[in-house]
Amino acid sequence: MSALSTLPFLKPVHLRSPRRSPAGQRRHTLPASEFRCLSPEDAASVFEIEREAFISVSGDCPLHLDEIRHFLNLCPELSLGWFEEGRLVAFIIGSLWDQDRLSQAALTLHKPQGSAVHIHVLAVHRTVRQQGKGSILMWRYLQYLRCLPFARRALLMCEPFLVPFYHKCGFEALGPCEVTVGELAFVEMQHPVRGHAFMRRNSGC
Repeated sequence: MSALSTLPFLKPVHLRSPRRSPAGQRRHTLPASEFRCLSPEDAASVFEIEREAFISVSGDCPLHLDEIRHFLNLCPELSLGWFEEGRLVAFIIGSLWDQDRLSQAALTLHKPQGSAVHIHVLAVHRTVRQQGKGSILMWRYLQYLRCLPFARRALLMCEPFLVPFYHKCGFEALGPCEVTVGELAFVEMQHPVRGHAFMRRNSGC
């Protein structure tokens, strides 16, 4: 069982449509909004959103399709997808890292003994951008991480123009990241994750 399903504030939200069929019978519809961990079967939908979101801006994607499948096979519990009517509209993919700062190896490795969650990518489908979905999904993801006993902090790297967005999400800048992708340079940011015992006493974990 995924850790996600045991957390009250991250259980899938099943809001069903009130529409009825012409005969007056309630239709069987998909949940209007659902949050859940991703699986390798979601990889193609993830890559479709990511490719459109990043290639137009930076010319490349944080994760290619084979890398998405790699992380969703190794650590699906560190991912979170937002689905509306069964369609993926936003997602986060993370893995574990075991050093103070990110290095080039962090782009492809998952360190099971690590205590830092490296957030590789957050992306929102183009049809639902500018609606605050990225901020909401990040908030839910960080709440989820706070109930994982091994997670102590979240790390990410972003281009400078995204620093204000992540700052509003509670991240602090650590300075230039040593990781480079082509000519792109990044700022490394972190968010502390409170201990499992504290959260168990204070949030029902």
